[in-house]
Amino acid sequence: MGGKYAFVMMVQSKWWNEFRLPQRNPVQSYVQTGMAPPKEASLILFYVTKPVGEVAGYAEFIERKTGDAEKLWNEYGSESVLYSKAKYDEYLGGKKNVSIIRFKGLHVASKPIPLSNVLLLLGMKRLSRKGFYVDKETADRLIELMECRA
Repeated sequence: MGGKYAFVMMVQSKWWNEFRLPQRNPVQSYVQTGMAPPKEASLILFYVTKPVGEVAGYAEFIERKTGDAEKLWNEYGSESVLYSKAKYDEYLGGKKNVSIIRFKGLHVASKPIPLSNVLLLLGMKRLSRKGFYVDKETADRLIELMECRA
């Protein structure tokens, strides 16, 4: 997997806060419209977008499923923090194709990494809004800095 060991995924704080609540399933799913990345990875690192602006945790990536919104809700809706078909439909706003990003083993950072430190560590000026891959060494360093807990 090389440079695609972990995927830094952008999530809004409302979804991050939902992921952190006690879940009824060990596997959780993040719903995105269209053909959202990642396709492959070992880990997902969660970057919580503005106004928070920090890498706040990670989880083991299971898979990405893409396709018909109705079919994917029937298969994976119970893993979603959208909790009901009505909320799912409202979130999709009529879009018919979705990506379901499945993950397990969420670890929450004791010390989330602010954007300025992430940019410095990665040698970037800004982060891609669609997320991006990092290699194992970089992922391990980010996890070490976060001091995560399960």
